[in-house]
Order: sequence, then C-alpha cells, then structure tokens
Amino acid sequence: MARAQLFVLLCLGASLCSGFTNRRFSRRPSEMPVTVQDHWFEQRLDHFNGADTRVWKQRYYVNDSFTSDDGPVFMMIGGEGTANPAWMTQGTWMTYAEKMRALCFLLEHRFYGKSHPTENMTVANLHYLSSQQALADLAHFQVVMTEKLGLGNRKWIVFGGSYPGCLAAWYRLKFPHLAYAAVASSAPVQAVLNFYEYLDVVQSSLARNYSDCPKTIKVASDSLIELLAHKENYEKITRDFNLCKPLEINSKMDMAFFLDTTAEYIMDVVQYNNDNREFEGVKTTNITIQVVCDIMANKSWGSPYDRYAKVIHTILKAAQEKCIEASYRSYIQDMRDCHWEGAASTGGRQWMYQTCTEFGYFQSSDSTSQPSSGFPLSYHILQCADIYGSEFNLSMVSAAVQQTNENYGGLNIHSSRIVFPNGLIDPWHALGINMSLSTDVVAIPIQDAAHCADMYPARPEEPSMLPAARKQIYDLLTKWLQL
Repeated sequence: MARAQLFVLLCLGASLCSGFTNRRFSRRPSEMPVTVQDHWFEQRLDHFNGADTRVWKQRYYVNDSFTSDDGPVFMMIGGEGTANPAWMTQGTWMTYAEKMRALCFLLEHRFYGKSHPTENMTVANLHYLSSQQALADLAHFQVVMTEKLGLGNRKWIVFGGSYPGCLAAWYRLKFPHLAYAAVASSAPVQAVLNFYEYLDVVQSSLARNYSDCPKTIKVASDSLIELLAHKENYEKITRDFNLCKPLEINSKMDMAFFLDTTAEYIMDVVQYNNDNREFEGVKTTNITIQVVCDIMANKSWGSPYDRYAKVIHTILKAAQEKCIEASYRSYIQDMRDCHWEGAASTGGRQWMYQTCTEFGYFQSSDSTSQPSSGFPLSYHILQCADIYGSEFNLSMVSAAVQQTNENYGGLNIHSSRIVFPNGLIDPWHALGINMSLSTDVVAIPIQDAAHCADMYPARPEEPSMLPAARKQIYDLLTKWLQL
C-alpha cells in the first residue's frame, strides 16, 4: 500500500501511540510475538440510539499480575491501528502498574485490528466510527467489567498516546464519574483543518543542532520539483528514489502525492526522533535527526538532491522496504476497498475517514517556514472526496473540525486530574496542551523528546528530561489517588 495519506498517530500497525500525518496514523510497526491472550467483549454498535440493539465483539487484553484489591485499574486506550500486546508487559505504564498494584486493561479501538463492528467498511458502516462512539465503548466496557469482576469502587485511570491521548483526556472530560484521572501523552486535542504548523516544527526540530539541515532539504525538494517539470527526468527520479513502478505524473494530485510521500520519510524521523520503539517491532529506531542531517551535510554524496535521495535509501534499508509506492491511482484504489482483507484495512481507510469527518490534521506545505513544498491543503481535501464521495468536500470537512472543537473544547479543556506530557521535538505538540491550565490539569513539556516519548521504556541514551517527566507523572497519579 502506498505510504502517502495514510496518516501517521501515529497513528500506532501495532502501536498504542499513533503518529498523525494523514497517513502516519495508520502506518504502523509490525506486531512483536508476546504471549498475551485475546479476550472479547460484547459491545454495542450504536451507543446513541437506544432502539438499535445490535452488538459486536471488541478485543481487549488484561494483565492482572500486579493487582491488589485496593489498587487502581489502568485502562490503556487503543488507537488507529491493531492493538499491540507488547504494551501489556512493557512501557512506562507497566512500571506504574507494578508500583501501584494496578489491574491493567487494553481495549482495542472499534474498526481497527480485529475489532470489527460491521461486515465491511462501506461509507454507511463507517458512520459508526467516531471518537464519540469510541468513548462510549470505553464507558460501557468499564461499567460491565466493574460489575463482572467485582471491582467495586476501585479508581480507573486511563492512558493513551497521540489520538488515544486525546481519547484519554476526553474520556475524563465526558465521563468524570467513570474516569478518575487521565494521562494524555502527545495528545493533539485541538482539531484543525490545515495543520501547516506540523512542517514548521519539522523545520525547527531539524535546525536545533544543524542550522543548515532544513535549508539543504529545502534546496533538494525544490530541485526535485524542477526535475518533475520535465517527463524526460521521470526515469532518473524513479531510479533515484527506488520507486516500485515507473513514475507517472498526469495530474496535480499525482505530483502532490509523490512529493508528500517522499517528504513523509523526513517527517517520520523527526516525529519519532530517538524514541525507544524497538519493543513494538519498529525497525528504524536507529534513523534519527542526526543521521538525516549528517547525510545532508556530507557533500561527498553529491548535490542536495543526491543527498536527499541517499537519506530516503538509508531509511528504506533500515525499514527493510524494497521500494516506494508512489502512485496516487493505486493509493486511491486501495483506500476505496471496503473489505476487511483490503490493503488499507489495517487502518488507512478508517483513519482517513476520521480525519475527514472529525479532525482534519492535514499536514500541508502551505507555509514558507518549512523544508518541503508541493502538497497544499486542497490536495488533502480532494483525497476525502476521491475516497469517500463528492460530498466530502471542504465545506463538510471544515464544519466537522469545528464541531469537534465545540464538543471537546480544543485547547480550552475544562476538567481535572489530567496530565499532558508533550515532547517538544514532536510536531504534534503544536496542537497540544503545553502550559498547565490549573493545578490538576497539568502540562509537562519535555525538551529534546519526541512523540509519546514518556510512554516508552526507559533507556540510558534517552533525552535527559524524560526520567523527571515520568517521575512527575507518577507523583501526580499517586497524589490524586490519595484524594
């Protein structure tokens, strides 16, 4: 399946911390072999229509190895990809669980992984895919499991990263009688149509220790655009960027898709810079901003364009990807496939639907303060229409984004006992809570850290601010549980 427009979250195939670039949300690492049993919960299809009695089976995982009768209940919220059982034995929340004697659940998000509410993913069926339905899933799960397992008055704390981080905050906001506290890591709670700031942060993050790096990437990107203006260069570009098929540019969308696809490799590196994701099955953890900028600074590799191609080849090799799928036509065909066995069924079709109907989050090149060009907002909006139908136009998507902020409050969230950790390297922090809103809606900005960095297992070479951030989260949860 083509990389482009599947949204990073990342989105999280198998991560709980999604990436979020209209593709990054569904391009996920492979599952690691962890022995954790699948469990199934009978869930309602439509929580907002009492006359609809249809139900389906939602997957969840449980770890009861630390639990005590007076300990809290932790619930990790699944995101826009297959829930990864590796999180049931690893990650910062497991460290907290052991210390606090918590019972731990992980609930897979509806329409992702093996949690299939409907027989397929037609647009009519995707109507049941929304953050509001997902929050109601959490509530119903909590109420039923509390009664079934005799959990009594034990306090539930929810965890999530990226889109699931938003869900964690919103669950505490909308269901305060159920969620006692929330840890919302790298949560972009402000929905926005044109998220051009994403690439603004990419530029500033690249330049932190390598001031010329984003400038050189910009020169390379502009050189690529110049070459694309002449068809006689297509064979060279196909070879230079190791495309799976000969490059074809027959429309503005073909052009924008190719430029977006190549830019995404750099965007991913910045978003997850130095994150400890290897336990999830991620193969590119050794590719960092330093690696990218060292290559871009090495004139022995040739022109900035040649160095840019070298960066892409280096990332492909690390990811064990044979080539780049850069055909917009193929991408649209995959994304239109509504079957659970389809190429985009791991999350691409589903997450793109959510961006078109709730969040926007479209990472455009509509700013002059970024290292890439060629994929404006109009390109992202047209994808909504090309995939789901002509009614998914700018007016509809704009209204949907506004409705999301009206419903949840955006950056002006009024709640309590929520902590918002954000890595400041991560482009998604631009849509998050970076200053505390009150004494118990607490922001933890983390210098030199990337997306969901606080969630991953600790290691010696991690950013120096991370241990203190994890301790601050633990201290807040401990204090709140004593209230």
